[in-house]
Amino acid sequence: MKKYIYSIVGLIFLISSSQESKAQQEAMYTQYMFNALALNPAYAGSRNVISATGLYRYQWSGIDGAPKTTTFTIDAPINNNKIGLGLQVFNDKLGITNTTGAVISSAYRIRMEKATLSFGMQGSIANFKANFSSVELDETGTSYDPAFQENVNSMQFNIGTGIYYNSDKFYFGVSVPTLVPNRLSKGSNAQTNNPSKQEMHLFVSSGYVFDLNTDFKFKPSFLLKAVKGAPIEGDINATFWIKEIVGLGAQYRTNADVSGLLELQVNPQIRFGYAYDHSTTKLRNFNGGSHEIMLRYEFGFEKNKVVSPRYF
Repeated sequence: MKKYIYSIVGLIFLISSSQESKAQQEAMYTQYMFNALALNPAYAGSRNVISATGLYRYQWSGIDGAPKTTTFTIDAPINNNKIGLGLQVFNDKLGITNTTGAVISSAYRIRMEKATLSFGMQGSIANFKANFSSVELDETGTSYDPAFQENVNSMQFNIGTGIYYNSDKFYFGVSVPTLVPNRLSKGSNAQTNNPSKQEMHLFVSSGYVFDLNTDFKFKPSFLLKAVKGAPIEGDINATFWIKEIVGLGAQYRTNADVSGLLELQVNPQIRFGYAYDHSTTKLRNFNGGSHEIMLRYEFGFEKNKVVSPRYF
């Protein structure tokens, strides 16, 4: 049964490609507030230390061919915190497709009295593969369709930009990670009148930390995602922090999921996060939910030095 579900995932990709990929193409993250460099190059250097974050997401567990995304980011401020530099490497697998790449980001940071305004640019290279010939079109495996005989293996270059404003307890960002409409298909799979291509994605995010008392803080945030041909999608998150050590949160993704989040600030350098998504669509009948694990490590803390908490 699983191999036919895998084939369905491949068919969904082919259909979406023939319709100019009118859907979200960028990888999805529930813990977007801790993986901001993957969405906005202007975030580079905003934590004022060398910060490394690893994240793994397994979406729709139990469905063969379901999305699996791995990212690693590292960023740091230089030149007296006036410049931020960042690097991201990633792998995104969905059914018969696999994308592996790297992104280099830089940000020019303008220090204000109590906040920072950053302008960022990024350049990326990615290897996109689609193994159409692996799709089984029927139970016998003997059916023939020219559209499934030619695999795709292409290198893609792109650029992106963003702005990011943040203080100790507030942030706001706008970004477009991909500005170049690269074709995703070549040869006979690239229809002359309707080629599959990358679309520009717009991300808008913001969050704030409210002090409830000395032990409890409330941190709401949101992420809006927009792409041509698809409905605007929003992630709305609310997290309660206990003694700045444990964070318990919930999230709603419009027309898609409800989520629970757990965050642990193990020490000033290490933060761990876990998120579980439960589908609110008919897909909930076919999968065991989505799992996301995040680990962040920050360098540069001096021994016995008191460091103010960083919430974003």
